[in-house]
Amino acid sequence: MTATTEPTTGPAGRRRPTNAAADDETSLGKEASRSVRRRSMHLLGDLLRSHKKALVWAAVLVVASTLGQVAGPWLVAEAIDEAVPALRDGSVTPLVLTGAGYLVAAVLGGVAAGAYVRAAARIAQAVLLDLRRRVFRQTQRLSLEFHESYTSGRIISRQTSDLEALRELLDGGLTGVVSSLLLMLFTFVSLLLIDWRSGLVLAVAFVPAWLLTRWFQRMSQLFYREQRTASARLIVKFVETMTGMRAVQAFRREPTTEADYRKLGEDYRDANLQIFGVNGRFQPGLILIGNMTVVAALAIGGWRVLDGTLAVGVLAAVLLYCKRFFQPVQQLGMFYNSFQSATAALEKVSGLLSEEPTVTEPAHPTPLPLADGRARGELRLDHVRFRYGDGPVVLPDLDLTIPAGQTVAVVGTTGAGKSTVAKLVTRFYDATEGAVRLDGVDVRDLASTDLRRAVVMVTQEAYLFSGSVRENIALGRPDATQAEIEAAARAVGAHAFVLDMPDGYDTDVNKRGGRVSAGQRQLLSFARAFLADPAVLVLDEATSSLDMPGERLVQRGLQTLLSDRTAIIIAHRLSTVAIADRVLVMEHGRIVEDGTPAELIAGNGRYARLHQAWRDSLV
Repeated sequence: MTATTEPTTGPAGRRRPTNAAADDETSLGKEASRSVRRRSMHLLGDLLRSHKKALVWAAVLVVASTLGQVAGPWLVAEAIDEAVPALRDGSVTPLVLTGAGYLVAAVLGGVAAGAYVRAAARIAQAVLLDLRRRVFRQTQRLSLEFHESYTSGRIISRQTSDLEALRELLDGGLTGVVSSLLLMLFTFVSLLLIDWRSGLVLAVAFVPAWLLTRWFQRMSQLFYREQRTASARLIVKFVETMTGMRAVQAFRREPTTEADYRKLGEDYRDANLQIFGVNGRFQPGLILIGNMTVVAALAIGGWRVLDGTLAVGVLAAVLLYCKRFFQPVQQLGMFYNSFQSATAALEKVSGLLSEEPTVTEPAHPTPLPLADGRARGELRLDHVRFRYGDGPVVLPDLDLTIPAGQTVAVVGTTGAGKSTVAKLVTRFYDATEGAVRLDGVDVRDLASTDLRRAVVMVTQEAYLFSGSVRENIALGRPDATQAEIEAAARAVGAHAFVLDMPDGYDTDVNKRGGRVSAGQRQLLSFARAFLADPAVLVLDEATSSLDMPGERLVQRGLQTLLSDRTAIIIAHRLSTVAIADRVLVMEHGRIVEDGTPAELIAGNGRYARLHQAWRDSLV
């Protein structure tokens, strides 16, 4: 197993959606990068738009907090230059008023700062909750094509590490940067008002600080993107290895996967070290500039005090303002670390949210004709041509009619197009040309609820969710009664082994159905599909996990349950085909044989040879 590099093509050679391919923004051109940033900022603005009133209140609080902080040095100057001389002359009132004013400013600043942090935290948590819901809703909305090309590890990265980076920014960084910017602005204005010459000293010192900050921005922007990409690849590799642990251990690939993971871990470490190296130069540089500014202000101000053109109290206030000015600059530098990490994460999340489903809901759905509250189930593939993305044509021209109530088995070699037919009938994909019709209505014109109610697909995966056996069977009909659930289980031969479980139908199947065997999972998925009572049932290699006794039991249930519905059975095991009314043999996306099982067996075509080979294998 090689290290994950997030290929740009998905299954069957189709290309991955453009936005999903944009994980490594360093490979994009400048215009594309600007477009990505605009998309990210638009998303952030959209998230904050519903919190306007709360944002205004937070702005009032941060202004009050900042005014309380910048008032301190001015009051110190008043105390030294006015209150202390007045006290020497016997008047204590100016000193008391100045002290009271300092106390009020400190309390006001502290209370407003605390209220601001709480208000900002509420806004941040509301935004994160909204974003988590959007990401989850979007991943469910996107078509199967996206999920077959966008690895689960990358989706997990969007929901975990990327949202965590945004949380760190919104929870602390954003509150810090707003207060820091205002504190710098108010400090500079206050310094100009109290002594404009000293303000010029600070303005001159700001130039190298600004140049250093710009350098830091450029470098950290580059390195944080590399860090987010390295983090995503590390998560993808971990999820991929844990998901495929059975194959890893079966083929003794532990050393290889460990080496791959070690390499990705080292890349992530090196990316973090690059960021720390930039921080290690930026913060000392700011401290040096700040200290040099204080020294310059002290030297110039001290000379002016000796010259009698500057009061001692004003000099003290000037030094306090100069010192305070560079403290927020350092905080801004630290914030920019979080900001770059969050920006890279936001770009990835916005890319996911900007994906559009390839299978879209019709603007004006056509009602499905119903008889006795149910679709008839007639299927028509009208000269269907299909390819996955920009890949080769899989179905060149498929023209097929399946009458309502007929059970059709589709067989053929791997890659013949059998599963593609199933995905088109269930509308996981749309035909490139032609149309797939259910009871005369193009499936592209049907509301998804009508289509999913009428057509149900059971795959080889037989996925079970954490929860009870009852909940898994009732997935398609949560309002089903216990009697209906048990009847569905009996029909497919699952009732007996369910009763043997510790709590019967209340038994928790554990994560991904770990408590039950592969064959039992398949039987439960059959029960789930039959309880949904669709007009069309598609079985895509659905009996491949069953042993021979289990398959015979399921076949007996299928013969009963498929008698009044349309069914498409895709199988390699020809024992499953025996219950079909009709067999289609596919090669290279075309139907090369069509007839009843008995007719095809009696002939000398492909199906006859496949059947004979299967009989010989049994012997």
